[in-house]
Amino acid sequence: MGWFKRFLGLQAPATTSSSFATGPLGLSMGAGIRFDASLKLLLADNSRVAIPGDQAVYSEGLVDLGQSEWLSRYYLDDEDYWLQVHTSGGIDGQVKSIILFNYLSNQAVNSEAELRRLAGPDSLIGQPTYSLDGVEYQREWGTEAGQTELVPLREQVSKPDETFAFESHSMLYARDTGLTNRREFLLFSVEQYADGSVSLVTSLGISLYMTDLQTL
Repeated sequence: MGWFKRFLGLQAPATTSSSFATGPLGLSMGAGIRFDASLKLLLADNSRVAIPGDQAVYSEGLVDLGQSEWLSRYYLDDEDYWLQVHTSGGIDGQVKSIILFNYLSNQAVNSEAELRRLAGPDSLIGQPTYSLDGVEYQREWGTEAGQTELVPLREQVSKPDETFAFESHSMLYARDTGLTNRREFLLFSVEQYADGSVSLVTSLGISLYMTDLQTL
């Protein structure tokens, strides 16, 4: 897997001075978010994703996908949750998808052998399907019949007291929930930070409508 060798030789990203403005749906650092109260009941028998109460955006991330496509990521005060908005035509352009993610795990990677086992050639991540707790998900990225390469992303992050960037290699899986236009997503992300630390972050998400949340 070419991404694996490139990742091992990757220089840690440096601090950046990037700035953020109000993004899609009026979201920005410090903004409040309220989720529709009916979501908990709707998802109860269809998804493991938990819906939080009112939240404030503690920090925000931005991923430039190229060709005027963007991922805006909002990390909430309750650190178990984060929200992703995919837009085209600009950061605050046409909303293509909204996904609320729950963190499942954040596992430190301390060696090359551990990386190979957890997310590299010796793992199941990147295969066409992935089963988690008996639930099967289909791979969203890559067309190979077998294991495919993880997708490189660079995210710029703004917090109240600092801004920085980090590199990741990610793989997205999804499944139908049986609810109209609502899919459940399983996201794996191998993340490397400026201090040289590497983590495998696993998140479970559910697709939302714009009417499922409001900015406070």
